[in-house]
Amino acid sequence: MEILQGIWEVIVSIFTNSGYAYFFTADGGYKNLIMILLSFFFLWLGIKKGFEPLLMVPIAFGMLLANIPGANLAVQYHDLDGFRDLIASRGEFAGATPGLMDFLYLGVKAGIYPPLIFLGIGAMTDFSPLIANPKSFILGAAAQFGIFFTYIGAVLIGFTPKEAGAISIIGGADGPTAIFVTSILAPGLLGTIAVAAYSYMALVPFIQPPIMRALTTKKERSVVMENLRPVSKLEKILFPIIVTVVVALLLPDAAALVGMLMLGNLLKESGRTERIAKAAQNELMNIITIMLGVSVGATTSAQTFLNLKTLGIVLLGLIAFAVGTASGVLFGKLMYIFTKGKINPLIGSAGVSAVPMAARVSQKVGQEQNPSNFLLMHAMGPNVSGVIGSAVAAGILLTLLR
Repeated sequence: MEILQGIWEVIVSIFTNSGYAYFFTADGGYKNLIMILLSFFFLWLGIKKGFEPLLMVPIAFGMLLANIPGANLAVQYHDLDGFRDLIASRGEFAGATPGLMDFLYLGVKAGIYPPLIFLGIGAMTDFSPLIANPKSFILGAAAQFGIFFTYIGAVLIGFTPKEAGAISIIGGADGPTAIFVTSILAPGLLGTIAVAAYSYMALVPFIQPPIMRALTTKKERSVVMENLRPVSKLEKILFPIIVTVVVALLLPDAAALVGMLMLGNLLKESGRTERIAKAAQNELMNIITIMLGVSVGATTSAQTFLNLKTLGIVLLGLIAFAVGTASGVLFGKLMYIFTKGKINPLIGSAGVSAVPMAARVSQKVGQEQNPSNFLLMHAMGPNVSGVIGSAVAAGILLTLLR
């Protein structure tokens, strides 16, 4: 009997010290269980539905790890001061011990991961449609209106200016930019904003078409645009250099994102650096994506995620994205008028920087009205312009708010 009693006590001790027991405590353990179930939902979206799986799956798994009681895998220190304290105290933190995710998250807070992601994006991006049709810059810039519109709305309903700036950047439909800005302005909101940003990017094919159809006529959607002119190699080489100089001198806070984006593109287009261009596209991009996704997901602990502020951020993010899409289409309509029907307004919706998904949506909606219409390459101009535009918008917010 004593042996059985001892075994039972061991079993009870294991259970009472396990994460399972924490779910039933009065300390809000049920919230961790809710977050774990929510991580399962995001894993389902990424794996089953294919919604931005390269980042949705790591973020969702980071969310799962962060909410396992006692595992010490949630990000605890959302700013660099915590790491400075760690160094000063030689690792002896008062009341907490830094975990794996705290050190992985350092790459986010120090502004390392997002620019490196931009390096890879630049190495994969063809700016030829934008160079061939510089008017695309206007549509890419117009689509950023959703960012500034939502910033004003967020301030009016009670968010601080820094929080509003971080929330509004969701409207750019650019995950790395949203993470970069939020990690500086409002690091405590990073998990919520990252999940919202990538969710809306994945939902581009569902969110944009109703807005595009509502704001355009059948005649406008049927416009067939002229073929783009060929772009020379010299133009492709000079473009990233010129953009870097112009933007970085005007907005130094945007230099990290724009500079890395253009460096990646220069590596691709120069014809002399093929090996490192491929490394930026593949090995570097893949490694950073894993570290970025998991560490950002680990900021979504139950204590920071399950509150009314999260709901407000999700709704404001949707407004930012919808307004950005609408403003791009409306500017496209203005260009349709000024060019006497040579511009299809649908390409304006691609001004958000969800590359290349937004451009594909423009193509799809255009072909619904006119099966012989091919808008993809024309829409890629505003689309890649939107990548630059979102980085510029980030630079403006950082210059004004931090």
